[in-house]
Amino acid sequence: MNFEEKGKVYRISSIHKVPIDIKEAWNFFSNPKNLASITPDSLNFRILSGAEENIFKGQIIQYRVSPFPFYSTTWVTEITYMEKEKFFVDEQRYGPYDFWHHKHFFKSIPGGVELTDIVDYKVPFGWLGRKISAPLIKKELKKIFTYRNQKLTTLFGDFKG
Repeated sequence: MNFEEKGKVYRISSIHKVPIDIKEAWNFFSNPKNLASITPDSLNFRILSGAEENIFKGQIIQYRVSPFPFYSTTWVTEITYMEKEKFFVDEQRYGPYDFWHHKHFFKSIPGGVELTDIVDYKVPFGWLGRKISAPLIKKELKKIFTYRNQKLTTLFGDFKG
């Protein structure tokens, strides 16, 4: 897992390998309902609308999430780009960040699939947010991606590649 800070925009990237084929990986990740199964319970994540079918360009998905104790918010994302079995992008339209752009890449490799996530985000509340909340958000995002990678290993097995 890697973190970068470029001015006021932060980046987290994560690579995980799973021992399944590209079709199975795509079918799992392109179904919005599966997101809840790889999200920590502590976030109280639930989909409110838009997950009735697999992802498509222009799809709007609405969630409810509690990123911190005693704080709950609605999060609305749009699938802005998609190429089947290669990548998709979700962007926040409304939610806890000033900016959220999440790229999901799928690559066939010997023995399975390499999944790469790259999230560029901007914390709310200007300089105060960068000073106070940025370290907390970084810590929470790291926990979320660590949980996700552990859950993927539980669901699909250890990558032996």
